[in-house]
Amino acid sequence: MNKTIQHLLVLGLLAVSVMGCVTQKKMTYLRDADPSITDSINANFHPQSETVIRNGDALTILVSALDKEAVAPYNLPAATFATPGSAQLQTTQSLQYYIVNEEGDVELPVLGKVHVAGLKRNEAEQAIKTQLEKQVMDPMVQVNLIGAKVSVLGEVKTPGRVPFSNRLTILDALAAAGDLTPYGRRENVLLTREVDGKLEIARLNLGDVNLYTSPYYYLQQNDVIYVSPNKVRVVNSANVGLWLSMVSTVASAATVIVTVVSLKYGNK
Repeated sequence: MNKTIQHLLVLGLLAVSVMGCVTQKKMTYLRDADPSITDSINANFHPQSETVIRNGDALTILVSALDKEAVAPYNLPAATFATPGSAQLQTTQSLQYYIVNEEGDVELPVLGKVHVAGLKRNEAEQAIKTQLEKQVMDPMVQVNLIGAKVSVLGEVKTPGRVPFSNRLTILDALAAAGDLTPYGRRENVLLTREVDGKLEIARLNLGDVNLYTSPYYYLQQNDVIYVSPNKVRVVNSANVGLWLSMVSTVASAATVIVTVVSLKYGNK
């Protein structure tokens, strides 16, 4: 009968293990990707070369030309007080940054307001250059996005904020966060995004090749990615005692049943 009890214990442990098992299929990214389907993917794929500027973004804007004196008024240097409480200002070589206001405009020296929200970086440069050409010969404009970031939370190796200046995909962000842990749910990644003052929520399947054509494949400033835990993590982190108790209870019940059966039929 001891062997019977051992068999029951082994079966009980196997049952618990199977319930928490993570299959290799669920841990694979873009598992349906194949060279034969690239044509259908490219038919709906819209590559993004630059990040779109949005309200609240911080930009540095540098105006240059052959005539340096002519463009000097258009470059606003960073200024700070010389000492705390002092009225005297001191400037540095670094450029001041501009915040895109609620109307989507930046206020530039001399030029005034220029609408940049909804434009890519190169488009914003052209919009500013077009206005400058009315006053400066052959101006050059350089616009850079500063302080842009997305947040990656949940079951990744190094959760936190991921900074970027140009385009960033969800795969790039997850790679910067050290990739998902074995406990992350790859088929149900939550992404939240604010668009025009409204919240958007999307669920993304990292195993689905259609991820490439999702409007959330390329990330925007302040996106938040959350990787939820799978059943294994839930069991390991919160219910280990419960599972052990269940295994112990099953083993004890099996022992009692085997003992009773042995006494009942062993006396005949």
